[in-house]
Amino acid sequence: MKKNIKKVCAFCASSDLSDNVFLDSAFKLGEILADNSIDLVYGGGTAGCMGRLADGALSKGGNVYGIIPKFMFDLEWGSDKLTELKIVDSLSERKEMMIEGTDATIVLPGGSGTLEELFEVITLKRLGLYLSPIILVNTKNFFDPCLALLDRSIKERFMDERNGKMWEVVASVDNVLQAIEYSIAWSADSRKYATLRNK
Repeated sequence: MKKNIKKVCAFCASSDLSDNVFLDSAFKLGEILADNSIDLVYGGGTAGCMGRLADGALSKGGNVYGIIPKFMFDLEWGSDKLTELKIVDSLSERKEMMIEGTDATIVLPGGSGTLEELFEVITLKRLGLYLSPIILVNTKNFFDPCLALLDRSIKERFMDERNGKMWEVVASVDNVLQAIEYSIAWSADSRKYATLRNK
């Protein structure tokens, strides 16, 4: 790969009840990252796609860094198998630390927490505060309604049409690294059109 990808953040779900296609996809992504010597930062949990993602990377000898709020750690939701597990005070601090210094953010299907994380990192990129690629893994076309809503926001002029280039969508984790490689470069200049005003 041409881009020097050393560390990525991944947002994903903690449900053990989701379809196995989502769980297996998360495990495979972990394997792919480890096979390419890419460190993983994730939410630190053991359940659902979170746990499978970490297990996939660890099974291949990868480095996995978890970040978990204290209240979740106290509920024994944190993994004790990781390279490192950091305990923070809040969900906000967790998100900030998860994306800090990462070369890309990968978003797998998930619930309200995952979607909230997705929209926050998109917002930060729109404001020029996060410049790395954002990759949505659209397993079973999960993100189609979300993408339609974002497209509607652009069409209704709540967002600039250039904002539609802030993320890449792939159908499978097999295409994640290629999507990172060929993602459009982003800069802090994007904040010039973060708000739409009459000239």
